[in-house]
Amino acid sequence: MKASAFVYPWDVNGDPEAPARIAALGVRQATLASAYHSTRALTPRHPRHRIVTAEYAAVLYPAGNRWAGRGLRPYTAGRWAPADAYGEAAGALAAAGLEVHTWVVLAHNSRLGAEHPDTSVVNAYGDRYPWAPCIAQPATRAYLVDLAAEAAVRPGAHGTELESLGWYGIQHLHAHDKTAGVALGDAGQYLMSLCFCPACRAGYGEQGLDADALAVAVRDALEPLWRGAADDGGWPTVDKLLGQDTAAATRAWRDTTARTLQEQAVNAVRAAAPDGFQVLLHADPVPYHCGANAGVDPAHVLSVADGVVVPCTGGTDLLAPFAEQAREKAVLAANFTVVSGMGGSPGTLAADAARARARGATELRLYHAGLASDRDLAAVREALGAR
Repeated sequence: MKASAFVYPWDVNGDPEAPARIAALGVRQATLASAYHSTRALTPRHPRHRIVTAEYAAVLYPAGNRWAGRGLRPYTAGRWAPADAYGEAAGALAAAGLEVHTWVVLAHNSRLGAEHPDTSVVNAYGDRYPWAPCIAQPATRAYLVDLAAEAAVRPGAHGTELESLGWYGIQHLHAHDKTAGVALGDAGQYLMSLCFCPACRAGYGEQGLDADALAVAVRDALEPLWRGAADDGGWPTVDKLLGQDTAAATRAWRDTTARTLQEQAVNAVRAAAPDGFQVLLHADPVPYHCGANAGVDPAHVLSVADGVVVPCTGGTDLLAPFAEQAREKAVLAANFTVVSGMGGSPGTLAADAARARARGATELRLYHAGLASDRDLAAVREALGAR
């Protein structure tokens, strides 16, 4: 199976040994961030630094002229990724024999929400999630579609992997996060991620729901969870808490909103890209899930994109729904964390890859070549050599 390692530009730029080290892992591809959210990242081998702090979500290349005069536009990176950091790193990786694909984070941007609060998801209590742009708002959708096209189709790139192309919700992995005090489960996560911005309130109305009454119903449904009641899990709980008709109406609005955005973004990328350019989405096969791996309908997303990148660190079960719907030549990339300190298991990668192949995976993604220790990278080299 073809394997690719995720990489940040700052892992490569200023470290002349990085491209060859990544190529020596046995991967054929580097999936290089071109637009990324805020983060604090370890660089355990870089000759000039050990920590990089990306202070806000930014593009890692000079933004184009399409943004002139627009209220919503991408932010360019600061000192952590100056000038065309992406282009510099991509050139070095390509010179080492690696096929470079872009890695684009879309609906996850805390600075956008801070500076343009009206763009954010608003929960049933009126709380805004500044990290989560509401994908129903026309201006936000236009921004995300144009960002996808520009950040994906960088010079020399052979393809792209689009992350967070769907609903983002309460989960964020925010610095100093203090939201785990109550176990919300799948149902609580969904209810706390329902948006009540003006665009979504109108959308619920199109589905026959009164937005004010829905917000009251959501708050009432959440009340037992705040008291510590167990969530019996999954969509049946949402049905029980909201009522089947109401729950289905919220899903109809949100599913349609996400699917049409995915269609528009992929079409925009393809219109800007050369022939043969590959477009993958980071995806979760449970459509009502939110987050970096957008909840999707497997049949729909595989009719739109060339394939998906599926989180598999906790097991390979999520591959099966995609494998059942995959057409010939569809890419099903199993994404494994190979950083031991982040819950990965590089020592079992060979066995994990074999299980993924048996579940339908056609490729591997390895998170993350820049963050992993030397010991972790040695385990990756051994595993890829054993396949």
